[in-house]
Amino acid sequence: MCKDPLHPFLAALPKCEHHMHLEGSLSPALLFTLAARNDISLPSSTDDPAFESPDTLLGRYDHFTSLDDFLHYYFIGMSCLLQASDFELLAWEYFQRAHADGVVHAEVFFDPQAHTERGVPYDTVVTGFTRACRRAESELHMSTGLILCFLRHLPAAQAEQTFSVANARADFTTGTLLGIGLDSSELGFPAPLFRHVYGRAAQQGIRRTAHAGEEGGPEMIRAALTALDISRIDHGIRMVADEALMAHVAARQLLVTVCPLSNVRLKCVPSVADVPIRVFLQRGVRFSLNSDDPAYFGGYVLANFCAVQAAHGLGMEEWVQISRNAIEGSWCGEGRKGEIRGLLDQVVGEYRGVMESGGG
Repeated sequence: MCKDPLHPFLAALPKCEHHMHLEGSLSPALLFTLAARNDISLPSSTDDPAFESPDTLLGRYDHFTSLDDFLHYYFIGMSCLLQASDFELLAWEYFQRAHADGVVHAEVFFDPQAHTERGVPYDTVVTGFTRACRRAESELHMSTGLILCFLRHLPAAQAEQTFSVANARADFTTGTLLGIGLDSSELGFPAPLFRHVYGRAAQQGIRRTAHAGEEGGPEMIRAALTALDISRIDHGIRMVADEALMAHVAARQLLVTVCPLSNVRLKCVPSVADVPIRVFLQRGVRFSLNSDDPAYFGGYVLANFCAVQAAHGLGMEEWVQISRNAIEGSWCGEGRKGEIRGLLDQVVGEYRGVMESGGG
């Protein structure tokens, strides 16, 4: 727990998370459990000492050298997910952790291609994750949504096929899926490769986001905005090098889903102090704070809030603005947004007097 005087306020804030990969919440303990249950052979500790135990694997996660180094372990973890119950358990563990951190609305990514390529049916994946979403809604009173991500290191034709499968199930029209996204290795796989499938989604009125400006520069963000016509930018921190781009994003009120601890762990920035939090606030760029792949990057959403506070020393009103922007940028209905605004107003009312008097 952080020791900042604002910590009780940060913990109490009703949070909206928009950038969290369900497969990235697979803890080493659950990974080893599912591997044993599903008779999956993990790498031997001779080949990779990280797989000696859950603890050694967790320790290895502290030393990622790049996005691709992380993805190597990420896809090994996925290999342990086979049954609908595995996917449900994975997502349910995340929702419980997120709820404990104050998340009231969660829009979560999943990578169906990573599973269908292994012979796991799309229906199995979505059924398991949907069960966990319904459970989070009924037992934790969270609102949730699934965002289908295409893997950009795979051929665009495979993304088209995955989109067609989801359409055939009417997953977008029934609300099973909230929208589409684009993730995995950014460099070498430019957004325009996926122009056609994003165009199909646009014609159907499906919400669209994409990872851009994590490894690549502001030109990658511009390409995603132009070629994919996205209404949200995942990561996006490289836009700080382009004042005109920041002004454009601010004017359009696009939400940027920032992942501070992830950016540090993957060597995108040296420290959380280098994540452009204050620049975005000053330029009017709307953003939310998110955990990305929390089992791998050392913290769920509250840990990211605390890390930002430790590095940037924000004031209460700045946190209120961040929270309001996260609400307004969410892909939920106006009624739900109103409920979350009410929760925020309640928390602010309770803490404002305490903080202004120097208490807490």
